[in-house]
Amino acid sequence: MNEIVTIENKVILLTGAFGLIGLTLAKSFVMQGAKVVLADSNKKLAIKAEAELRAQGLLKNTLICITDITKEKSCNDCIGSAIKKFKRIDVLINNAAIDAKFDKSANAINNSTRFENFPIDLLQKSFDVNVKGLVQITQLVIKQMLKQGYGNIINVASTYSLVAPNQGLYDFGDGNQQSKPVDYVITKSVIPNLTRYIATFYAKNKIRCNAIAPHGIFNNHDEAFLKNFAELSPMGRMSDKSEVTGPFTFLVSDASSYMTGSVLTVDGGWTAW
Repeated sequence: MNEIVTIENKVILLTGAFGLIGLTLAKSFVMQGAKVVLADSNKKLAIKAEAELRAQGLLKNTLICITDITKEKSCNDCIGSAIKKFKRIDVLINNAAIDAKFDKSANAINNSTRFENFPIDLLQKSFDVNVKGLVQITQLVIKQMLKQGYGNIINVASTYSLVAPNQGLYDFGDGNQQSKPVDYVITKSVIPNLTRYIATFYAKNKIRCNAIAPHGIFNNHDEAFLKNFAELSPMGRMSDKSEVTGPFTFLVSDASSYMTGSVLTVDGGWTAW
C-alpha cells in the first residue's frame, strides 16, 4: 500500500457541493490533484461556486452538475456527465442534507418548534433528501462502481446520529428556547447503520463504505452560541472548516483501504462525554 496519503487523479462525486463543507472539500480535493464533480440543486450557489473556482484556477478539473438527488433522472444525468468527462467515479461523498442552522445568516423559524409540534410535512421533506435522496444517488453510483470493479463511498453523518442533541446549546438566555429540530436527528441517525449495511453488502465487490461525523463547524455564529458551545465541548471551541479536509482526504485516499463500515468522528470530543 502507498504510505503517502494522496488523492491525485481520484474522481470524486460530491453532493451538497455548494455549501460550507462541500465547497471547502471540493477546493481542497482539486488542489490535491483530484477531479471533482460538484453536484448540488442550488443554482444561485452554483454560479458563486463556479466563480470562486475560476478565480482560484481550480475550474479545469471540476464538473458542476445542478442535481436534485430526490429525482432519479437528475441523478442519472449527473452520473452520465461525470462518466463522459472523467470516465469513472472512484468516490461518492454523500454530503447533501437539510439541516437547521444557528449561524447569523440562518432562518431559524423551525428551530423553536418543540418535538410535539414539529410539522410532519417538514419531516417528510428532510426524509426525502437526507435518506431517500442519499439512498437513490448511492444505488445509481454503485451500479457504475460494480461495472468498474471497485468504489469508495463516504456518507456524512453527524454527532446527532450518535448522541442526542444537548438542547442547552441552543438556549441563549433570551427567553426564547430554541432546539435542534427532530427531522435532522431522525434522518442522520440512519447513516451509521446504512453505512455498515452497504459496507458489508459490497465488500466482496471491492466497494468500501465509511461515514464521517463532523460537528460544530464555525460559520459566523454569534457570541451566545460560541459561549454555549465552548462550555459543552471538551476542546472548548468549534471546528474551523479547514479541519474537516484532512479526515475526508484520508477516507478518500487508499491510506484507508482496510477501512469499511466505520464511522470516523471529528467532533472535538463532543461524543466522548
